[in-house]
Amino acid sequence: MSLVLALGGLIVLVLFAGFFRPATPDRRCGWLALAGLVALSAFSFMLQPGESRFDGAFTLDPLALFAQRLFLVSAAVSVLATLGLASMSFSRRGAEYHVALLASLLGMVVLAAARDLVLLFVAFELMSIPLYFLTGFEKGTASAGEGALKFFLVGSVSSAVLLYGFSFLFGVTGTTLMAPIAAAMAAGDGLARIGLVLVLAGIAFKIAAVPFHMWVPDTYEAASTPFVAWLSVAPKAAGFIVVLRLYLDGASSTGYIWVPIVSALAGLTIVAGNLMAIPQQNVKRLLAYSGVAHIGYMLIGVAAMSVNGAGMVLFYLVAYLFGNMGAFLVVQVVGASAGSDTMGGYRGLAQRSPVLALSMLVFLLSLGGIPFVAGFWAKLFIFQAAIDQHMYGLALLGAVLTIVALYYYLVLASRMYIDAPETPGRVPLSMPLLFAILFCAVGVVVMGLYPEPWVRSALEASAGFVP
Repeated sequence: MSLVLALGGLIVLVLFAGFFRPATPDRRCGWLALAGLVALSAFSFMLQPGESRFDGAFTLDPLALFAQRLFLVSAAVSVLATLGLASMSFSRRGAEYHVALLASLLGMVVLAAARDLVLLFVAFELMSIPLYFLTGFEKGTASAGEGALKFFLVGSVSSAVLLYGFSFLFGVTGTTLMAPIAAAMAAGDGLARIGLVLVLAGIAFKIAAVPFHMWVPDTYEAASTPFVAWLSVAPKAAGFIVVLRLYLDGASSTGYIWVPIVSALAGLTIVAGNLMAIPQQNVKRLLAYSGVAHIGYMLIGVAAMSVNGAGMVLFYLVAYLFGNMGAFLVVQVVGASAGSDTMGGYRGLAQRSPVLALSMLVFLLSLGGIPFVAGFWAKLFIFQAAIDQHMYGLALLGAVLTIVALYYYLVLASRMYIDAPETPGRVPLSMPLLFAILFCAVGVVVMGLYPEPWVRSALEASAGFVP
């Protein structure tokens, strides 16, 4: 609760700083938000699990702490990258942007510790509503309004489906707490199963699992890229935390009931995401469909319905944070220099900016699962969790589609290192963006060379789940 209160205080502080900023555009609110997020991230690593409030509705267990740290670090990286943008929108209306982002982050922090359906839904909406506004923040661009509207409509439908599912669970258990759900499932209550199916559909919209992924490519293309870097990681991680809460921890020993549904969702998402990424020429759309495929890989860990599977989902989320956020930040730099986000802008990038090209190569190798970077271990451990549960077909499908995914990642890599540059000269790169990219690159490499502490932390966070 102390972390929630501190984050709420930071929101108020940034809001009031926006009221009293000078008449000329500046970035003071952004730097204040970054300083606060760095301090809160450090504070979160000093917290210990065990805090419980409101009769168990809010519980700071190891899973909640793990998720909150992930949310805070990803938000800090996104804000740091935003400080390097040349757009006047972020200097003139920086307070609005950062207050909205911090409000969404507050929803995620509360959601991670929520063990009550009402609190969970309120946290979901607090997380989601600012995201619609942030998607259309650069309203001068032609696609911003359309992307924000599509995101809002799909998000509203998913919230309605989610709430409808919660109503079934409340009707069966007579309480909004999650704890009685396991007993209702163990008793074979059909309404409880219907409720959880509806909840799964609502969350599938949030995490962009196929066939609920329609909003992703247009939203990613429309929004500012540093925000998309955060949008592609943090809200989806929040959705997975809820899945783990309800379908592994909450469903208890009846979790096996959901194996066929989650397995089918995982397989469909992996296949569709990778195949739709192949023909893309816009790099933001390519990474959008690639992100859909990665959701499928993480769903394999959920389908394993085990402590190890849940832990490897958490490990995968951290690896995905560094790899995917870093890739989007490189897209921001190259896109601003080339004037578009198409692959043509990456021709000869290794000659124009060796640091950017090497960083992007590291991110692509991680997303593709090449040894020995973070993404390799993430996929390997996910497949191992599936094999441990004798889910050989799902593991084989994931491995085959990983090879398919290498095609479109290596096509982009070839543009950077083999093709001649279309425009001469170096790529301009601001210091905040450079630091954000290097932070992500270091995270990918360190996790790849020494994954053991990250694996241990993920397994500790999932240790309370029933195998």
